[in-house]
Amino acid sequence: MDTLDKFDIAILQELQADGRLTNAELAQRVGLSAAPCWRRVRALEEAGYIRGYRAEIDREKVGLGVLAFVRLDADRNSGDVTRSLEAAIRQVPEVVSCHYISGSGTFELQVVSRDLNHFSRLAREVLINLPNVKDLHTSFSLGEVKAAAALPLSHLLERPPGLGR
Repeated sequence: MDTLDKFDIAILQELQADGRLTNAELAQRVGLSAAPCWRRVRALEEAGYIRGYRAEIDREKVGLGVLAFVRLDADRNSGDVTRSLEAAIRQVPEVVSCHYISGSGTFELQVVSRDLNHFSRLAREVLINLPNVKDLHTSFSLGEVKAAAALPLSHLLERPPGLGR
């Protein structure tokens, strides 16, 4: 599956909005009958467009009131050392997102914690002691403006320039 058509894109958009849709509901929303819709969903899953389904949990309701963004500076950025640090980061459950970044720093972590005391302990006892860490720089979220997990897909419906209309 190299290209997506309008039905595939509609399926992805609907499932991003509500992953609990039944196949019948999904088929109705995208304008297909149930069997072809189900086959398309399976094909999108097998091709890796759909990586999984999960519940979106309110972090504050489960007692994780602190959201921190931690820029982690590595001492050295070489293959084995970086892979060792990546593996260690994956083992820290409070790290909910990690990106290898350009500019200053090596990784940008999104970290959740119960409160500032717990975050402080995590930073001093765990994060700074990860292999090859030179320094940490932390910013705290003061409020969430937008946290949509849905990816924009409208660009997939646009025709490439020069192909006429």
